[in-house]
Amino acid sequence: MSKPRELDDLPYARHLSRFVGTLEQHADYDTAYFVDLEVEDGEVGNARFTECAFTKAVLTGGRYSRTRFNDVWMNNVRLVGASFAESSWLDAEVAQGSLAGVEMFNAELTRVSFHDCRFDAVNLRGARLKEVTFRNCVLQDVDFAGATLTDVTVPGSELRGARMAGVQLKKVDLRGASVLDVADGITSLQGAVVSSLQLAELAPTMARTLGLVVKDR
Repeated sequence: MSKPRELDDLPYARHLSRFVGTLEQHADYDTAYFVDLEVEDGEVGNARFTECAFTKAVLTGGRYSRTRFNDVWMNNVRLVGASFAESSWLDAEVAQGSLAGVEMFNAELTRVSFHDCRFDAVNLRGARLKEVTFRNCVLQDVDFAGATLTDVTVPGSELRGARMAGVQLKKVDLRGASVLDVADGITSLQGAVVSSLQLAELAPTMARTLGLVVKDR
């Protein structure tokens, strides 16, 4: 999907009801529409969101551990310093989002697309990403250490300071990245596809990692 969907494009759009109240732990939210939602230090662990939509939501701090997001659409959402550890995302779409200092270690993302999003110091250690697309995104200092990435693409995205130690890659296509900068774990890129130009750009880092001394004379 090259362009993010609009709210009216969602198959469940006509069933959405605007949410009024407070997010709670272990709660089930079905076809709820969250507009201008602002939550600070929320305790929403083990909740389930199914066929829900978020517009202009801001979640600052708090714990959303083991929360499930199934068929969820988010637009213009800010997540700051919140923990989504061990959360599960299935058939989700996030557009124009901002994630800063977010904990997503051991999370599971399946068939998730990010459009025009910014990731700053997001912790995806040990996460499992399958059929995930980062389109026109900026990923700054994102930690993928020990994660498993399968069928992941990054068209038009910038990867700056990516931490890849111990990552496992399968059918990961990095050729679409406009910037590919790996801070560590470059030897773990086995299973990724890169362009010849990207390979040349990565060569100095690879040489330093392998302890190679490059001299023309």
